[in-house]
Amino acid sequence: MARTKDPAVRTLLIERAAHMLRTREPITLRSLVAGTCVSTMAVYTHFGGMDGVWKALRQEGFTRLAARFATMTASADPVRDLTALVAGYLGNALDHPDLYRVMFDATFDLEDLKAADATLEYLVQAVRRARDAERFRADVDPLELAIQSWAIGHGLVSLVANGPLPRRTLDHGRPMLTALFVSAGDRPERCRASVDQGWEHLPPSGEQPGAEQA
Repeated sequence: MARTKDPAVRTLLIERAAHMLRTREPITLRSLVAGTCVSTMAVYTHFGGMDGVWKALRQEGFTRLAARFATMTASADPVRDLTALVAGYLGNALDHPDLYRVMFDATFDLEDLKAADATLEYLVQAVRRARDAERFRADVDPLELAIQSWAIGHGLVSLVANGPLPRRTLDHGRPMLTALFVSAGDRPERCRASVDQGWEHLPPSGEQPGAEQA
């Protein structure tokens, strides 16, 4: 008889594995479920074994990022929308710092590489819309500018979510994105206004974000 899969148990095990990785605890089948009130069979039910856990662990970061992007509706201002996506990326990393560490760890495979790539496509489409609206020059490559925008966000939040620098470090993102978009052809004043509006999608400053709890 097939065992029923409980999404809550799957999430629990993924977040526990991510937390254990961050705290450098040895992860075995038994240590993963220790103290969780679920049996080792749950690992097989949800992941087919520990190899499946590693794949799902890295994939989960992109899954949550995609879910966040999917809630962000497009506006009439594509530069604002592009900035909002970068801010959403930062917010996702701050909300899930343990999973964020694993997202770009090539030690682990991905369950669905195309699904992970799809998160970048949100930024590519925003750049394309900005180019079509003549906010960016006609010769701007949407993929290249999307990657550059992502790199700015990734570089900053990697120093904050699990790094040594304070939350206010992220504020550098606004002038950096503005400079990037102006170099792509946007007018400075209009660009600054769009970036400021998009940046509002970054959650308010507070205490240094905590890791997912086991």
